[in-house]
Amino acid sequence: MSIELEHLAHLAISHVSPAETAPARTSYDHVVLPGDFPDPTITKIGDTYWASATSAEWGAVFPIFSSKNLLDWELVGHIFPEKLPDWASSNFWAPEFHYENGRTYLYYTARSKQGGMLCVAVASADHPAGPYHDHGPLVGQEAGSIDGFAMPDENGDLFLIWKEDGNSCQQETPIWAQRLNDERTALIGEATELFTNDVRWEGPLVEGSALVRHGGWYYMFYAGNSCCGKGCNYATGVARSRNLLGPWEKHQQNPILDRNDVWKCPGHGTVTEMDGRWFLLHHAYAAESHEFVGRQGLLSEFTWNAQEWPEFVNRSPQAPALADMTQFNITDEFEGEALGLAWQWPITAPKPTTTVRHGQLHLTAGASRLGTIIARRTHAATYKAATTLDFTNLPVDTFAGLAAVGDPYNALALMAGNGQVQIWHVKSGKQQCLAQAYVEPCDTLTLRLEVWGGQRYRFAYSTDGATWQPLPTESFTLNGTYLPPWDRGVRVALIAQGAEHTTATFNNFIVLNKR
Repeated sequence: MSIELEHLAHLAISHVSPAETAPARTSYDHVVLPGDFPDPTITKIGDTYWASATSAEWGAVFPIFSSKNLLDWELVGHIFPEKLPDWASSNFWAPEFHYENGRTYLYYTARSKQGGMLCVAVASADHPAGPYHDHGPLVGQEAGSIDGFAMPDENGDLFLIWKEDGNSCQQETPIWAQRLNDERTALIGEATELFTNDVRWEGPLVEGSALVRHGGWYYMFYAGNSCCGKGCNYATGVARSRNLLGPWEKHQQNPILDRNDVWKCPGHGTVTEMDGRWFLLHHAYAAESHEFVGRQGLLSEFTWNAQEWPEFVNRSPQAPALADMTQFNITDEFEGEALGLAWQWPITAPKPTTTVRHGQLHLTAGASRLGTIIARRTHAATYKAATTLDFTNLPVDTFAGLAAVGDPYNALALMAGNGQVQIWHVKSGKQQCLAQAYVEPCDTLTLRLEVWGGQRYRFAYSTDGATWQPLPTESFTLNGTYLPPWDRGVRVALIAQGAEHTTATFNNFIVLNKR
């Protein structure tokens, strides 16, 4: 490994969120799920907290995190680790846990293969870490049904609460409730509308309902307005009712959680409690990285006022501005016998075939588009990433490299193969080679990607791990503002493109974050 890579590895850490950056007894306001983890959910089962989040178009679907203290989270698995549910194709959004009689249920959103509607579905497991058995969709209205949440009423009957996705067709967005059967696999009875978007700040929608019962009231924390992208103006409101089916009263002080100079568009969260203190685990964009990193998981504390309404300790999320980004560095030396759980792949393709042995990752190539992609979430908009690959044994007509990926149709990649290095520019599925250079024969080749502000990209390579050769382009950096989709951040990926029987070998993967 090169001197520079050794330095990066020394700085990197491997766990999600170090407790020493937020003393547990003084403040819980903290980034607990750094990177692209929208619509987070949280529940406490026994002495352990469990969390998940939207995975959208990346596998494995729906991460499962566990924690004992709300601050230190370990990725322990996924709801659907290998393959998608048979009925669903995409848009894996908004998971919500519900624990009952020793069984864990997960209500989630996905798009149906038949008819293409967004549906709320349910899966269940004997243990919150899984394995989960999918029971299929519960509701799928013509406009779409999303953001399911299970809540018992005052008589103990369990109801599903969800949003009708009317904003997708320029209509209102009612929040509905309907009783679940005893098996929790179907809705019974009639649906009741609880409320809809009828206040100015809510704009085109209300969504992301999360309910809690406190002091004789049901409280519904919900999000309003536009969730995602550059123009987002999301915020969090609350409503309450003595009975689950209403009538519901919206708080006159809404939104109770809004943007500030550090965090933008906070919303879609779930309530939890620890030691008599109350928290909302929700997402927000870091202002300095915004859509390029995605919506990150934050913990914000609230209290109950004399009027029995929740009040956030700070009306805007006050998690730190991530001054020390090195705490979120990534290093993977491919130790052990399997690829780590944090690696992702596009759900439009099968799970990649990988082998880890003797400190190397062997990635089987793919022939379509970019090829086989495995990726990691980014944690900052300014960073340096690098990988070293086995160049001598790279098969003819197989290319392997390092890329910034929005999705398989939008990427910037530095690829090596056939004695060359090339910059591949992929936009809306159209691929072109922007630059190329022949490389002197060498055993290993190190590829480097530098990113500034999520928008400017520059590539270089090294045959000795010390001397870097940038690839010349028309300008010093390439424009990557087109990369992130509207609802998720950019990933850094390893790629193998070629005949499906060929394999590329990587020795490491490192990401060093900067301010």
